[in-house]
Amino acid sequence: MKERPKLKLELTQTDKTIEIIGWLLIFAVCFLTVINYQSLPDIIPTHYNGAGMADGFGDKWMILTLPLVATVLFVGLTIFNKFPHIFNYPTEITTDNALRQYTNATRLIRYLKVIIVVIFGLISYQTIRHANGLIEGLGTWVLPFTLVLIFVPIIYFLIKSLK
Repeated sequence: MKERPKLKLELTQTDKTIEIIGWLLIFAVCFLTVINYQSLPDIIPTHYNGAGMADGFGDKWMILTLPLVATVLFVGLTIFNKFPHIFNYPTEITTDNALRQYTNATRLIRYLKVIIVVIFGLISYQTIRHANGLIEGLGTWVLPFTLVLIFVPIIYFLIKSLK
């Protein structure tokens, strides 16, 4: 494999804004979970099927895994995003297109980080509501909504990368 150029990408104002939104959402999901922890019953839903109905249950401390996993994924992707030269691309990376391809790819990762936190936040919120008897299950809209949130940006940035 040919050595790809290693470039230092400067963040645009949009990129910085997306990063800030992501970090604020991480803190919001953690805050939401912690402030509602005491009101949860001892046993809460821990898994949902494709229809959004709870099919697994566990101790209430397990609600803390949602913001923890969201944070680990967010931080891990933030670190990974600093090395766009190691990403997989649908086109060959050259010195002429590297900046455009790297910028496009890192922006996709940035959007996906925020989307992941939103998804984990929604699951936390709905789980808290379900555990407290306010709703039954996550809702049938969660799975299609999640898939759209993930795949629309991927398709958009893939098309943009191929142009």
